[in-house]
Amino acid sequence: MAHAPDAHLDPALRRLTGTILLGGIMGILDGSMIAAAADTLARDFSTSLATISWVSTSYLLALTLTIPVTTWAVDRLGGRRLWLLGLVVFLAGSVASGLAWNVGALIAARAVQGIGAGLLDPLMLTLLARAAGPARTGRVMGLMGVVGSSGPVFGPVAGGIILQSADWRWMFLVNVPIGLAALLLALKILPEDDPGTASPADRLDILGLALIGPGMAAGVLALSQSAERAAFVVPSVLVPLAVAVLLLGGYALHALRRREAGGGAPLIDLRLLGRRGFAPGVVIASLAGLATFASLFALPLYYQQVRGHDSFASALLLIPLGIGSALSMPLAGRLSDRVGTRGLVRGGSVLALLSAVALTRGGAQTAEVWPAAAAFTLGAGLGAVGAPTIASVYRTLPARLVPQGSSVLYMLNQLGASVGIAVVALVMQTAGDGGPVQGFRSAYWVVGVALALALAAATFLPGRPAPAPGAVDPQSDGDDVPDAGTPARSTVSTHVRGESE
Repeated sequence: MAHAPDAHLDPALRRLTGTILLGGIMGILDGSMIAAAADTLARDFSTSLATISWVSTSYLLALTLTIPVTTWAVDRLGGRRLWLLGLVVFLAGSVASGLAWNVGALIAARAVQGIGAGLLDPLMLTLLARAAGPARTGRVMGLMGVVGSSGPVFGPVAGGIILQSADWRWMFLVNVPIGLAALLLALKILPEDDPGTASPADRLDILGLALIGPGMAAGVLALSQSAERAAFVVPSVLVPLAVAVLLLGGYALHALRRREAGGGAPLIDLRLLGRRGFAPGVVIASLAGLATFASLFALPLYYQQVRGHDSFASALLLIPLGIGSALSMPLAGRLSDRVGTRGLVRGGSVLALLSAVALTRGGAQTAEVWPAAAAFTLGAGLGAVGAPTIASVYRTLPARLVPQGSSVLYMLNQLGASVGIAVVALVMQTAGDGGPVQGFRSAYWVVGVALALALAAATFLPGRPAPAPGAVDPQSDGDDVPDAGTPARSTVSTHVRGESE
């Protein structure tokens, strides 16, 4: 039987969603938790903060390099096998990070963690989208969004709590019980899926991988260096940026020529961007990532530099942002399955934009309740943008293109986050006579511009879903799939052992 668009998530799908989110939350928390330990690590290893920054940078670069491989590997190894592999690699990196004897060992171990996260993060999107089916994608992506958006907020808080009561090594070793539980649940609950049958045309696009992976990593490195140095026209930024432009431009030419010459499918088919609803969806998701991570960077600096709070108190004051997003994402995702995407994204963009404008009025004398309230409504608005947009992206894709869509979405979201941090760091460090207050206000004008662009792009998203009987053919081209999708049977209901509808 087909599930109606308003059907509840069946127990099998709820269990699978929880299992996947348990595994995915480790990388999301670890990506931001380490920020709380920078001073501690520099002191314990007797090194500079610039060196310690590579503890985060190595993780980020390894993650970015791995994502394109996941696109190819998921249909060759199978989603279940690849998920288990990602968990094992991430656990190995966590143990190695917790046992690191010097800063070089820690940087290398974090790179191993990044490889695991590069497998898990986009695969989390792929597995959830495939399991939910088009009719329930919004609800499932809303649940995933709670983890994805609140993790970066609560990561520094969790890191601060650990540092107040234990050694910094427990920031990594805490992943061991969580990871083992996620591994055991995955072995029991994730459905068996057979790897795809690879034809000669389906062989790994080695040249494409050599271009797009390092190209994206170079771009992220350039933006990270820009944020760290609060400068753009310096060799440490311009050199990797030029490398990124050359490699990604080369990949674009390679992908188009490979397809036209009949040389097999490119690693990521650029024709995805021509699909109805896909391009505006990933653009809006990237802009939402920019606004989110710009806020995660700007708000703590405001609380520290303008209000005089320490780093842990500043992290606690980020919680309203995370709560707003965590509350709105499941509701917005559920509503998008019923009423469509465009109206929700417009409403969320307007709420987030008004909140950003309110934060441009923040100053040293502003009562602390007001920036906290504005952060809450900003998170609520971004949540109402994020979950429906991601769900809409997956509704435009047939099942065979979901892994590619996940990689594109995750890479561009990561790039948007890096742009947000870099631009806000540059703006706040070059505020001039206005000092930190002017820098904070300018940062939120940047966020406001990004949200205004998201509001404009929402015009091109699908609107109210049209009723359509029958099931979606996963091998169809997919261009005729309406927003909210044609009702489709969840693959979980038929494959999870011991479950029935």
